[in-house]
Amino acid sequence: MSSTEIRRTALDALHRSLGATMTDFAGWDMPLRYGSERDEHVAVRTRAGLFDLSHMGEITVTGPQAAELLNYALVGNIASVGVGRARYTMICRADGGILDDLIVYRLGETDYMVVANASNAQVVLDALVERAAGFDAEVRDDRDAYALIAVQGPESPGILKSLTDADLDGLKYYAGLPGTVAGVPALIARTGYTGEDGFELFVKPEHAVELWQALTKAGEGAGLVPCGLSCRDTLRLEAGMPLYGHELSTELTPFDAGLGRVVKFEKDGDFVGREALQQAAARSQENPPRVLVGLVAEGRRVPRAGYPVVAGGEVIGEVTSGAPSPTLGKPIAMAYVDAAHSAPGTAGVGVDIRGSHEPYEVVALPFYKRQK
Repeated sequence: MSSTEIRRTALDALHRSLGATMTDFAGWDMPLRYGSERDEHVAVRTRAGLFDLSHMGEITVTGPQAAELLNYALVGNIASVGVGRARYTMICRADGGILDDLIVYRLGETDYMVVANASNAQVVLDALVERAAGFDAEVRDDRDAYALIAVQGPESPGILKSLTDADLDGLKYYAGLPGTVAGVPALIARTGYTGEDGFELFVKPEHAVELWQALTKAGEGAGLVPCGLSCRDTLRLEAGMPLYGHELSTELTPFDAGLGRVVKFEKDGDFVGREALQQAAARSQENPPRVLVGLVAEGRRVPRAGYPVVAGGEVIGEVTSGAPSPTLGKPIAMAYVDAAHSAPGTAGVGVDIRGSHEPYEVVALPFYKRQK
């Protein structure tokens, strides 16, 4: 397959039958929206939404030294993750720059699944294969072995319960268990990227259509709607969740991104980037880097990634993500700003939108937190 050929998920024909607006995302043809992205966003916040996330990159790591390999290759302490649990972590370069942020699921004593962002899946796979040298462990590209369907929102537990005997009540956030949903074998994970309660279902591609249809039917009375990537972006933005290529990049270390907590220096053994990250940690103590903050517009103009953040006629930072917030009813943005202007309520901060300095309020992230 040529690298320029666009990839389609197992649900491609179904998305088209639903009238989805499709877009090229990281080499995949993905649904951007089915109708109104605002309505899809509100459905996830108040009821439930159904997402095709089959573009995500699944990589299996197995073998007697799988845990040791992952501890060496990633910045987190993966060996301490219990079977059936998951952890948010990152893979960094030797210089500390972030290659990707990941979720690692421990499926068995010596079996792990690493889930990478679509745009970085090949980079992560190559890095893991390279870093596996000398470890008694196998790294396997399982991107074609899975379709990934997410059901997210306050009604999602009820919808899923009607289709599975799995113990959803006992399934904690960032945990996963094997089960069947609508008769389809699945890894059921209580994870998501929306700021709501919800589940991600990893299934074989040949079962994807059947599962999507079963979830759609089960969700009819609960107001479930199909959702595209557009509302996934506004949902994660409101929840203050970083997106690779926006808040995270190889130019930044986890400490620069305010996510130094994912780096576990106390774990056994060396890991890629340890020395550079120790220096970055020390630097961030002495001289705080730019801080990731929330910005809420006082006006109606929407800030976009790359727009300068200004104060007193000086550029003090840069917008990384911006969009209208359906929940707040105002445009919002995440931005890296100088530490001196990062405190919530800091006066005189604006965004340069095509030459006009629009006033913005600095707020703590996230913009939105669900009621437990």
